[in-house]
Amino acid sequence: MPRTTRIETAVDLQQYRRQLLAEQDPATRRVRVCLGTGCTAKGAPNVLERFHQAAKEFDQESFAVETKCTGCHGFCERGPIVVVDPGNIFYQNVKEEDVPEIWRESVVGGRVVERLLYKDEQTGKIAKTPEEIPFYNAQRRIVLALGGVIDPTRIEEYLAAGGYAALAKALGSMDPDEVIEEVTNSGLRGRGGGGFPTGRKWRSARDAPGEPKYVIANGDEGDPGAFMDRSLMEGVPHAVIEGMIIGAYAVGSSHGYIYVRNEYPLAVEHLTTAIEQAREMGLLGQNILGSGFSFDVRINRGGGAFVCGESTALMASLEGRVGEPRAKYIHTVESGLHGKPSLLNNVETWANVPPIILGGADWFASLGTEKSKGTKVFSLVGKVKNTGLVEVPMGMTLRQIIYDIGGGIPNGKAFKAVQTGGPSGGCIPAKYLDEPVDFDRLTQLGSMMGSGGMIVMDEDTCMVNVAKYFLGFLKEESCGKCTPCREGVAQMLHILDNITKGEGREGDVERLEQLGELLEDTALCALGKTAAYPVLSTVRHFREEYEAHIHERRCPAKECPGLFRYEIDVESCTGCGLCAKKCPVEAITGERKKPHTIDLEKCTNCGTCFDVCPFSAVVKV
Repeated sequence: MPRTTRIETAVDLQQYRRQLLAEQDPATRRVRVCLGTGCTAKGAPNVLERFHQAAKEFDQESFAVETKCTGCHGFCERGPIVVVDPGNIFYQNVKEEDVPEIWRESVVGGRVVERLLYKDEQTGKIAKTPEEIPFYNAQRRIVLALGGVIDPTRIEEYLAAGGYAALAKALGSMDPDEVIEEVTNSGLRGRGGGGFPTGRKWRSARDAPGEPKYVIANGDEGDPGAFMDRSLMEGVPHAVIEGMIIGAYAVGSSHGYIYVRNEYPLAVEHLTTAIEQAREMGLLGQNILGSGFSFDVRINRGGGAFVCGESTALMASLEGRVGEPRAKYIHTVESGLHGKPSLLNNVETWANVPPIILGGADWFASLGTEKSKGTKVFSLVGKVKNTGLVEVPMGMTLRQIIYDIGGGIPNGKAFKAVQTGGPSGGCIPAKYLDEPVDFDRLTQLGSMMGSGGMIVMDEDTCMVNVAKYFLGFLKEESCGKCTPCREGVAQMLHILDNITKGEGREGDVERLEQLGELLEDTALCALGKTAAYPVLSTVRHFREEYEAHIHERRCPAKECPGLFRYEIDVESCTGCGLCAKKCPVEAITGERKKPHTIDLEKCTNCGTCFDVCPFSAVVKV
């Protein structure tokens, strides 16, 4: 069945899937190259092009070779990633010049290029497949399952993997109330930050009076260090679209929007392609699968304002107005976009819907904890060995995520804290490493789940400076509509700035706490109410660092300029003279091949000597 033929019924869909699977030659050898944003930035497109060229020049009748791109595999630290089938052989850090060897030895010869395989630093064990790599084998991948497997630009691959089967089930054997009941019983909660029960939101939208009703996907991912939604939209765009169609059927909507920030060009490109393909095959538009139900979706690009991740601000932006939030005494499920009932979920929430409909509520509810069901995708970044995208069952501990999956802290440093929940989240110290990660426990620890950002910090991180960084981000991103957020965040940032300069005063910590409580009580939207969390959580868990900055004019982490000094360790200094050559104020003196010294009266604490010393002889004290 060519793609131009409309799939009229669920039977057509099933037949087409069988045809696609039958057409797959088991003798074909396949090369999958990750073309997610991370791997693309490291040169993956050139790697893929070299494989394409090798395939064109390949002339052998015994088997065929297929080369293709995929979405993100998750192990971004080791990209570009190439996987060769059969065998699911996982190659990491692949460069353009590695392609001929992989082609000759692995693709054609069926052998393994050992030097490009993953090697465990502690055991020395070599892993051939992702299942043997600790980063992957501790995960439970549901929404990310197809991310490194299928070509996101070809709907046929999504269909062959079972795509749109959940939609066929919902439209063919379930009425809207049954769909909502299934989602409710699954225990799915919103993955965008608030953690509101998804089924309850759907029920409210269905029961809300007014037409038309709108279904919206929030892809405006603005948290520093977060890229969960981006990778889903890039790698499995049809999963998001399928979830939206099911949701639209459940609440009675025929119009949908995907709101994506314009800084995600690859996500926009893949979503646009996916929507066009779904329309072409009859999976979007009129009378989907012969059910009588009609639904279509369009993409709207956001300008990059962080506040537009908030539901009412996002809808204002969709209407062409300034992205400012409104008070929520009227919920958007009752009066949202254009004053009509609107169902808004984030991208990851929508991608969870098809697996729930196919696998059933009981299966999904069996994963996770009592009040936090299923899995959660996190972007694991910062001072951790294995940065990337991970999907784990709710309830896995921070230690398991950071050490078992993330590989622990680089360079033998000690773990200090992990910041979860984006810029409005909190910092969790080492004593809580064995706490489970779920909605409620993170809130109890003074943080939040948020959309899934997880930034790891080591012993060299100043927690006062961390709070200052996030407050600086929030000050720039505040829409300025309400006075508590506009003025309160600015005042808190001013206090933090003084503290990190060694100009803190007695009572500053108490003033920060008061302002934080004021924000939480009086700010207009959720972003303003949680803006002080980075400050309040660091004060709660690292108060001694604030006190050291204020009372001792000292930064314990030796990160804040002026609150520590640089010295040269005479035992380590070889007298190479590089530090003296690079010092911009000529504060370093000494004879060649003899230990040098720093004139502290001249030193401006710029850190140049520390950065350039090849022997680590310059130390912070």
